[in-house]
Amino acid sequence: MASETNNLAQGYIDNPEKIKKLYNRTLIIVVLSQMFGGAGLAAGITVGALLAEQMLGTNAFAGLPTALFTLGSAGAALAVGRLSNRFGRRIGLATGFITGGLGAIGVVVAAVLNSVLLLFAALLVYGAGTATNLQARYAGTDLATSKQRATAVSIAMVSTTFGAVAGPNLVGVMGNFALSIGIPSLAGPFILAAGAYILAGGVLFIMLRPDPFVIARMIETTNQETGVNEHLAKTHHTENKRGIILGATIMVLTQIVMVAIMTMTPVHMKHHGHGLNAVGLVIGFHIGSMYLPSLVTGILVDKLGRTAMAIASGITLLLAGTIAAIAPADSMLLLVIALSLLGLGWNFGLISGTALIVDSTKISTRAKTQGTVDVLIALAGASGGALSGMIVAGSSYETLSLAGGILSLILIPVVVWSIGGKNNK
Repeated sequence: MASETNNLAQGYIDNPEKIKKLYNRTLIIVVLSQMFGGAGLAAGITVGALLAEQMLGTNAFAGLPTALFTLGSAGAALAVGRLSNRFGRRIGLATGFITGGLGAIGVVVAAVLNSVLLLFAALLVYGAGTATNLQARYAGTDLATSKQRATAVSIAMVSTTFGAVAGPNLVGVMGNFALSIGIPSLAGPFILAAGAYILAGGVLFIMLRPDPFVIARMIETTNQETGVNEHLAKTHHTENKRGIILGATIMVLTQIVMVAIMTMTPVHMKHHGHGLNAVGLVIGFHIGSMYLPSLVTGILVDKLGRTAMAIASGITLLLAGTIAAIAPADSMLLLVIALSLLGLGWNFGLISGTALIVDSTKISTRAKTQGTVDVLIALAGASGGALSGMIVAGSSYETLSLAGGILSLILIPVVVWSIGGKNNK
């Protein structure tokens, strides 16, 4: 068995062109799965808070669904990371997506039965899809060189746009479909989410062969001393704890700010007379801005550096929070601008932070470390989602938005600290 493994690895070591072909093929498969995955995550973002408000009869806990599926994604991130580290990306990611699809089915059943307890349990399971959608961005980096990593992440993320933007704009259509088969309208988007997540998992399980993570690990094991392979020699390095801390901090802070403001925007709009289609439009722009600029962002992160784009993230999130705070509730234009900037700031932070994590880890432990970092990101999102409803109930949406924007400025001293220790560009 060991001989077969060495022969397989040697086949790639001796043929850099073969590695490049597998790298390109992996990106295509990740793109396809992310198109479905994006549609799956959009349901919880768009109508999760509204469904909870309807079932609970109060908006004080409207942020709870986001907190729950984000908390569920924390546990799933750890599980998917460990599965991927042991068995490869194919098994880890496919398991996560299919689990998320089952959770979405559970949400639909909870809405039909009007069971709050089942809703909360199902949202936890649904969070597995969110975690997997996020972790799939790493799959394209396993065979990438240091100058390709942010671009590889961006390709995975931009493909999410197709499903993520379509999802919110299908809220009305899926709501009408749900009503036509005797299901509450707000559960309609979760029907779409169930099918989308299961399809994403199926694409990865069937098509992601050979597994890029398994191949990269075998090559490093076989070639770690000689460094014969020019392509992967560029990717070999020791673990950099400062880089891991910086990357994790960037992604955690941007996640808290983004989730908190995003979660309460649909509730804020509904209370000021906006319909579901208007909510879907604003959230569609928001999600589009989270993913669509990724190709440009990836190039900028690879060219200008990780830390420069992290600072840009903090400034963009501050601008988003300020506009959301001062925008009149009936101004669709300003809400679209604010939520678009919110998505863009998150995009800058996620891609620069992800690239730092990949730069700072060894292939032998990379997937496990990535999973652990994504747990922190998920817990940050859960905290932002849970606290957002309480802040709005106790104060206002404007206070929440402004506080989130100011919080994002913490990114600047964190980056300065990292530069003081070591250049993480």
